[in-house]
Amino acid sequence: MHSQDNWFSTPVTKDLLRGAVEVEHTDHGVLPHRLPAWARAQCADGQLAMAEAQPSGVRLVFRTRATAIELDTLPTKRVYVGVPPRPDGVYELLVDGTPAGAGSVAGGNTLTIDMTAGTFEHRPGQPGTVRFADLPGGDKDIEIWLPHNESAELIALRTDAPLEPAPDRGRRVWLHHGSSISHGSDAAGPTTTWPALAARLGDVELINLGFGGSALLDPFTARTMRDTAADLISVKLGINLVNADLMRLRAFAPAVHGFLDTIREGHPTTPLLVVSPLLCPIHEDTPGPSAPDFSNLSAGQLRFRATGDPAERSAGKLTLNVIREELAGIVKQRAADDAHLYYLDGRELYGEADAAELPLPDQLHPDAATHRRIGERFAALAFGADGAFGSLD
Repeated sequence: MHSQDNWFSTPVTKDLLRGAVEVEHTDHGVLPHRLPAWARAQCADGQLAMAEAQPSGVRLVFRTRATAIELDTLPTKRVYVGVPPRPDGVYELLVDGTPAGAGSVAGGNTLTIDMTAGTFEHRPGQPGTVRFADLPGGDKDIEIWLPHNESAELIALRTDAPLEPAPDRGRRVWLHHGSSISHGSDAAGPTTTWPALAARLGDVELINLGFGGSALLDPFTARTMRDTAADLISVKLGINLVNADLMRLRAFAPAVHGFLDTIREGHPTTPLLVVSPLLCPIHEDTPGPSAPDFSNLSAGQLRFRATGDPAERSAGKLTLNVIREELAGIVKQRAADDAHLYYLDGRELYGEADAAELPLPDQLHPDAATHRRIGERFAALAFGADGAFGSLD
């Protein structure tokens, strides 16, 4: 940490953060959230609590002449029993929109997860500092993208020159909801999750409500989206409903209608894009639940397998192909009265040819190279001239 008296300390407040739905004041500082407190209170699921507090898409944004920046944080890192340690989360710096550095904070709190026993253990730790130096002089827009895969309580922000909130550049706001794939899964860093890449290519401001394991048509998520200001909205639905074996076809279609109805209460004419699942071979025609495969855990490899029976589709169990067919029909039905509703088959983002070239390493989640491909394709399909988000009107 820097102790020189000529540095400026600035409280981290909501006006310096983008991509966060709410900011919680803690004993150490502030914790960005991607769901509001009232929504969190409606669900006691530990997986969702962990996912929404991981600040995927959240960034500090300000304008300054500073050439050095320090950020003190208290991260919470995940440790999986029997699996090699995960790398520290990455903080990425952009200067006037251009990548200009990256760093990590060692230490912090530890959440130890034993998937075989289904247990969680939280151990407190110490905060640390990420530092960016030798930045160009002169006024510039600074973005510090927080790690997409570990929570971070923001304790102190220091710069060697004063700062102020960055002005509104007039970009449209894109609000997106999805699963761990949208959350970031195995992306290389917070600016290279597929939604972050697509947002940059589309020149929009991202609010990412991708929650690992938790794209489950929860009503509180729909209400959060209803109440969040946005110019563009997308929902990517399906994979978590299958791999959690959460509901049957009878419940699925009305739940999708209800989810979209709620969003439309707050955004009656906003472009709304429904995205069906990417290709996932283990669940294309085999229902869930999916289960971890520990057979190669000693070698540091965790994979997943589908445990359902394809014959159970006749009893209403969901598969990805069932969900795609149903979503396409729902959007077609609703689009007769909703001129701003669109559908995108997720296999246009990642399909059979992609799976042959870039297979999913653990059978569920794309790697860094695949995130880039998905982001680039989404940008071309959604933000292109003929896409759902292509019009500036």
